[in-house]
Amino acid sequence: MYDLNLLKKKSKQIRQRVLDMCVKAGTGHVNSSFSCTEILVALYYGGFLRHDPKNPDSPDRDRFILSKGQASPILYTILSDLGYFSAKELDLFAQAEGMFGVHLQHDVPGVEITSGSLGIGFGVAVGLALGEKMNRNLPMIYTVMGDGECYEGSIWESAMFAAHHKLNNLVAIIDRNHLCATDFTENIVALEPMAEKWAAFGWNVRRIDGHSFEALHHALEDLRSRPFPRPTVIIADTVKGKGISFMSNAPLWHGMAPNGDMAVKAKKELASED
Repeated sequence: MYDLNLLKKKSKQIRQRVLDMCVKAGTGHVNSSFSCTEILVALYYGGFLRHDPKNPDSPDRDRFILSKGQASPILYTILSDLGYFSAKELDLFAQAEGMFGVHLQHDVPGVEITSGSLGIGFGVAVGLALGEKMNRNLPMIYTVMGDGECYEGSIWESAMFAAHHKLNNLVAIIDRNHLCATDFTENIVALEPMAEKWAAFGWNVRRIDGHSFEALHHALEDLRSRPFPRPTVIIADTVKGKGISFMSNAPLWHGMAPNGDMAVKAKKELASED
């Protein structure tokens, strides 16, 4: 059974560390990281993702693919917290002497792929799932995508491919925060009805509150037993910039870190958040 209080406490800690890291660097996708915080915390601390920081290349590990690679700060912070590398590296985020930049890098321990160009990571996840299934291996493949990423044609090509090959070892989670880099998704090209679209592509579909650990647990808990003969997509409704009022649902904060008085205000809000 998952520990709800632990997961909530961990999410708060992770958000605070991401903010500190990005404020110090003067860059980083804070908003994109905050919308998927609970999703990644549920996977890594909630008992769903099988991994071993002492043996990050174990062939028996589950694979986690962060297709929305601009949210690298949240994954770097979690991997550091779990012991994949020293927390000191976070202080060198996006700096010449550090081990990683703004977008996700494969050479960081615990990171499966380099990503940031949207639409690529999901296809890699599909390929990994096919390989594991062909070899009759047990690992699960989890991938987190942005909703704006679903404008990429490669997403739907990969979705068709995964459904055709009945990749029920594949779980895609869409961070449905309703925002892209400059505007709300439904103002650009409407993505709704998302659930119906993924169902039409042959996927098992679940839609949840992406900030609720109870909902995340319920959506993920039975998937390792392969209850469906097809892949599963979880559409997780979230808030971009969750936890910081002036950054939440604000398109032009995409890819930016607060500074000065705004950084102080953001830190205070996170500290006071329940």
